[in-house]
Amino acid sequence: MPYHRRIWNADIHRKYVREGRGRGWGDGYTPWIRIQDFASRGVVSRVKGITTGRVHHLMSNNELAYFYILDWSDNVTDIREQYPLSDLESAVKIAAQAGIRYPTDRTSGYPYVLTCDFMITTSDGSKARTIKASSELGDSRVIEKLEIERRYWLEQGVDWKIVTEHEISYQKAKNIEWLYTALRFDVAEPISIPQIRMRDMLRQLLKIKSYSIREAALMVEREFVLAEGMGLQLFKQLVLNKEITLNLNYPLDLNAGVVTE
Repeated sequence: MPYHRRIWNADIHRKYVREGRGRGWGDGYTPWIRIQDFASRGVVSRVKGITTGRVHHLMSNNELAYFYILDWSDNVTDIREQYPLSDLESAVKIAAQAGIRYPTDRTSGYPYVLTCDFMITTSDGSKARTIKASSELGDSRVIEKLEIERRYWLEQGVDWKIVTEHEISYQKAKNIEWLYTALRFDVAEPISIPQIRMRDMLRQLLKIKSYSIREAALMVEREFVLAEGMGLQLFKQLVLNKEITLNLNYPLDLNAGVVTE
C-alpha cells in the first residue's frame, strides 16, 4: 500500500532530536520513527511489550513476528525498535568511503537518518537486527543501504545481522500473540486466595493427561463460578508468567493436553 512521503530536512531532524527520539531505555525509549509519522504505511502495529512495559511501533508483519519472539525470550532485557544510526556525520562518511550514494531527501537534499529495526539488549551484549524480506535482497540499492548499516555498527562494536522470514518462527510468534490477549483481562485480584486456588487447580488438572486444556479450563470456570472463557484466560496468564511451560514452536491444540518444551 502506498504511503505519503514524509518531509525531511534539517528542521525536522532537530525537532526529532529535541523530542528525544532514538534515546532512552526500557519504558523511557522513544523510537526514531513512529507509526503516526506516516499518513499510511500498509501493515503497521502498536503492541505493548512485556519486557519494556511500553507500546512498540512495528512497521511490518515480519517486524511484528520477530518482536513477539524477542519479547518472549528470557535472554532479552530491552527492545528498542526503529533505532537510529544517530551519528549522521559518521554514517555519511562511511557511505562515501564505500562509494555508496547516501540516501537524501529528494526535495531538500538533506541526508536521512537511517534506522535498524531493533536494537536488542541481551545478557550477551547489544545486538542490532534489521528485518528484510528475502525478496528484497536482490535489490542493489537495498544492499547498499544495508552495507552502510553493517559498517556503521561494526565501527560501533555492535553485533549486526539481517533477519529474513527464513529466520523467524511464525508459528511461535502466532502462539505468543494469542497468549498476549490475556494481558487485557483480570481473572482475580493478583494476590487473592481464590486466584491462588484457581491457578493450583488448573495446574493440577493439566498434569493429568486425560484432561485437555479446554476441559481443564472449563472445570475451573465451573468450580469458581467464572464467566465463560475466563478459565482459558487464566491458562494464558499461567503460560505468560511461565508457570506452565509450552512448546510454542507447534500449533496449540486446546482439545489436547499440554505439550511441554
